[in-house]
Amino acid sequence: MFTIQRLVQPETIEEAYKILTEKKLNTVLGGTCFLRMGSKRIGTAIDLSKLNLDYIKEDEEYIEIGAMATFRDIETSSVLKENFNGVLPKSVESIIGVQFRNIVTVGASIFSKYGFSDLITGFLALDTEVELCGAGRMSLEEFLQAPYKKDLLTRVFIKKNNRLASFKDFRNSVSDFSLVNVAVSKLDNDWKIVVGAKPRGAEIAVNASKKLSEGHIDEEKIEEVVNMAVEELRFGTNMRATKEYRIALSKVLIKRAIMEVLECK
Repeated sequence: MFTIQRLVQPETIEEAYKILTEKKLNTVLGGTCFLRMGSKRIGTAIDLSKLNLDYIKEDEEYIEIGAMATFRDIETSSVLKENFNGVLPKSVESIIGVQFRNIVTVGASIFSKYGFSDLITGFLALDTEVELCGAGRMSLEEFLQAPYKKDLLTRVFIKKNNRLASFKDFRNSVSDFSLVNVAVSKLDNDWKIVVGAKPRGAEIAVNASKKLSEGHIDEEKIEEVVNMAVEELRFGTNMRATKEYRIALSKVLIKRAIMEVLECK
């Protein structure tokens, strides 16, 4: 349960950012899914519904996603289904239920840097940038590594470069959160291997990705790359799964994702 002292609906991004940064307790609402699960006192709650940020569109260079687009929008978007082997719709299609996906927003999920996020793992495997009102435009990887600073995430940009991608995860049940998730992508000879929900946030296995990008790929090399990936990434234990179990799952999922990308046309 959260409490709100004052609710505002700004009509411009600049107005929303000004209100957000005026006081420490001022908060952007987003879809409010996870706000409802906790206990928070909000001074001024900022509703972005009048800013027309609930869209997915494309031009010749980028697919652009507004911060208020929902997971259901991602799941059903014909633009996203037709690009990157449909990796983004696949990354959200099993999250809890349709009612939940209808209200969870892209901007809130990315800005919160949730460790369990399936969508961030999918985005990170692509050439993704985010735009913030204060900090400006930067790569998603740079944003995820930066320390928290009060800001307003407004848009996400994905480079339209024909990356082939695959998303894999493991859940105790269809609608449960992932115990671990994996996304792998390839553009020409440039590979990306991403693992999330471990339970820390999604990370690119940089060394393993570089190794996979070097020359011929066979089963022996894939095994080597899989082992490199789990060695360089940080895994942990929580109430959902142990570190060792997550590592074992990741090895299987990374291998399956690589094989799927290799078979993509």
